[in-house]
Amino acid sequence: MSKQARERTLGDNEAKAELRNIRTSPRKLNLVAQLIRGKAVGTALAELTFSKRRIAQDVKKALQSAVANAENNHQLDVDRLVVKEASVGKGLVMKRFHARGRGRGAPVHKPFSHITVIVAEREEAN
Repeated sequence: MSKQARERTLGDNEAKAELRNIRTSPRKLNLVAQLIRGKAVGTALAELTFSKRRIAQDVKKALQSAVANAENNHQLDVDRLVVKEASVGKGLVMKRFHARGRGRGAPVHKPFSHITVIVAEREEAN
């Protein structure tokens, strides 16, 4: 006895990859995700490769994972893939404190975030 298979939420021409608990704030991660939304996969990978932001390498890994899922699990053509969606969500927040003067302490929040990358195969324009 096993659980019933869940219905697939994505289309037949889509593949997804999630990267969870990334050690950066969602606000900073969303700036990198904006770079790749709606672009072809090759262009998006080039953008992330040459981005100066530290977190761009993690986003690049997530995008490469989505492309690999599309190729291996769903038999999609890699050359026709585009980034359909790159969504960012909040993760946990580590709460620390920083010692201040006169015996006081100040809170330090260290946020984590999640990213979900969905790639889709675009239809050929005939």
